[in-house]
Amino acid sequence: MNRLLFAIILLFSSSIFGQIEKPPIYPGCENLDANQTEACFFTSLKNDVISKFNVPEKAIRENYKGKVNVIFVVDNTGKINVLHVTAMYQELEDEVNRIFNTLPKIVPATYNSRNIEKQYLLPISIPLDKAGQEYQVLAKPTPVVSEPFMIEDTQKVEIEDAIQNTSIFPEFQSELNIPFTHIGYDDIIYHLEQNENTHTASKPYLYNEVKPYIDLEAKRNAILKDKETWAGRKLWNEHLFLVKGKNYWFTVNPAFDFQIGKDNSDIDYTYNNTRAIQIQGSLGKKFSFSTSFYESQGRFAQYINETTREYNPIIGASAIVPGRGKAKSFKEGGFDYPVAEAYLSYTPNEFFNFQFGNGKNFIGDGYRTFFLSDVASPYPFFKISTNFWKIKYTNLWMWMSDVRRTTTDDGTNLQKYVAMHHLSWNVTKNFNIGLFEAVITNENSYNGFDVSFFNPIIFYRAVEFSNGGDLSGNVQIGLNMKYKINERISVYNQFLVDEMTVDEVFSGEGYWGNKFAFQLGGKFFDAFKIKNLMLQGEFNWVRPYTFAHGEIPLNSGHYNQPISHLWGGNFWEVAGIARYQKDRWYGDMKIIIGEKGFDFSNSNVTYGGDIYKSYNDRLSDYDNSVAQGNTTNIFITELKAGYVINPVTNLNAFAGFTYRGFSPLESAGIVREDQTTWFTVGVRSDLFNWYFDR
Repeated sequence: MNRLLFAIILLFSSSIFGQIEKPPIYPGCENLDANQTEACFFTSLKNDVISKFNVPEKAIRENYKGKVNVIFVVDNTGKINVLHVTAMYQELEDEVNRIFNTLPKIVPATYNSRNIEKQYLLPISIPLDKAGQEYQVLAKPTPVVSEPFMIEDTQKVEIEDAIQNTSIFPEFQSELNIPFTHIGYDDIIYHLEQNENTHTASKPYLYNEVKPYIDLEAKRNAILKDKETWAGRKLWNEHLFLVKGKNYWFTVNPAFDFQIGKDNSDIDYTYNNTRAIQIQGSLGKKFSFSTSFYESQGRFAQYINETTREYNPIIGASAIVPGRGKAKSFKEGGFDYPVAEAYLSYTPNEFFNFQFGNGKNFIGDGYRTFFLSDVASPYPFFKISTNFWKIKYTNLWMWMSDVRRTTTDDGTNLQKYVAMHHLSWNVTKNFNIGLFEAVITNENSYNGFDVSFFNPIIFYRAVEFSNGGDLSGNVQIGLNMKYKINERISVYNQFLVDEMTVDEVFSGEGYWGNKFAFQLGGKFFDAFKIKNLMLQGEFNWVRPYTFAHGEIPLNSGHYNQPISHLWGGNFWEVAGIARYQKDRWYGDMKIIIGEKGFDFSNSNVTYGGDIYKSYNDRLSDYDNSVAQGNTTNIFITELKAGYVINPVTNLNAFAGFTYRGFSPLESAGIVREDQTTWFTVGVRSDLFNWYFDR
């Protein structure tokens, strides 16, 4: 019995000791024990790297002090490969890659006498300090197996954990939304369009969604300033407050919009005074959250002040600040407007992302869109994003409000409900097609949201028809396409049908019920070989009565603002846009010309431009044309230049100029002759788009 027990113990011990991990062996480190071999490996590698390292002139000139984090792997053949470099300058990253390409092939690590891959993190201090370099093992022993992809998945998790643990910007590895601003998305879209099977219409994007195509953290690190003091780092580079632990992190940041300006009206000056707090974080790798609260007072150019006050009196408020929400009067001619936004984001697997929040969304490839824009105030929403094969499918359910005093008797907002889905299909590497459908209902239509509209794959038009047709809801369908001519030039279009009678379309008689909109545009990245210069041209054309409805609450509006194109209906518009970015500097120029048909002040007839009027009061059934009625010529020029102070909240110092020419046939009420010039300067956190080009 004792002999049998001894044999079992001996066999078990042999098995244990046979499965010994051995580190990689660098030249000159042979015939050492395991601990000495790994220390020798790293010391020798470190000495080779530092002896060959040439600090770039830019880092020397700017007296840079900091760290370059290098994540590398010794594969099961003994080859040393760089996986990720975090560096302030691109030149530092290039130097790391150059040096590692010169390192010798070595004896790989082993586990149970089988070759394995092993990952390490090497921080390199600048200025160079040989004695101060340390190493960190990133991966546990990984035996060679017959399925190579298993190793790749393990490595991916290890690398992402290492990057997040060493990063001061953990949001780049999260399920948070990238704040949607047109100038901020230019560079992201450029990189997305360099690749096959990418989708650009449904915005905002997730950080983890774009991570395979653009290294946002490396781009951030490239513009960081070398600041040694806590105050300097927090002002110029970092989150104000960052807490990280195992599988969780959260940040707290202030946001501001302090600006002052002057237009050519009688008001003394324009201003905006916003103080905000933003809290973001992640619990685990799949769940992220964000909440922001803005407290603001402002007074804008006079054409904005007047239209927000006089257009459709508002329940419980004196005005709607464009894109923000209800406002009460503040001092002389100003507005006091609080805004709260928040969302939860959960990605259970590679196919789905679920979001629930209060905020905005955008569907389209242009500066404008007819499907869903971000020009209106925030609203509650639930969103499902599905990615598989060459498909991205977006479902949105939104709870919106009609806040006109004429819509309810009890002093509360009339609730309306919007369901949308958009299917994006990359037919080829260069050609994308999108299919869109939306339905708008309200509490009078179904006494709430009809349960059929919660089905993410149903056709809304069939449901609406079966439930009573036009009086029960407003259905829109659309088609969008994008074609990449080459790596720098793409063209796009949209076609939305609010209502259309096919026979009447080709009759040429201007039938009122042909309510549709058309967009054609193009983008030119790195235009004329000027890096970071983006040029964009866009044409938008919308028939009269588009986005309006016979039952007024079923229009395409929220909080007295369109949820599609800012101008509503009955217009044409041409927009030319140029944007340029260089390090922390940026510039933006926009020119818009167009014609829009308004109603005449002394008539109850609607000409199709005001989405808040019933098309039952239309001019006629036939002979309707774009820009009919009180035809108004519109010319807008906007110039803006600025410098990013802290990229975490896109806090920037800026100066802007706007010219707006507004020339109607009849000048009366809020539709009157106007030539506005407006100068403004300030410091602002650009976390969303402002639209004053109305």
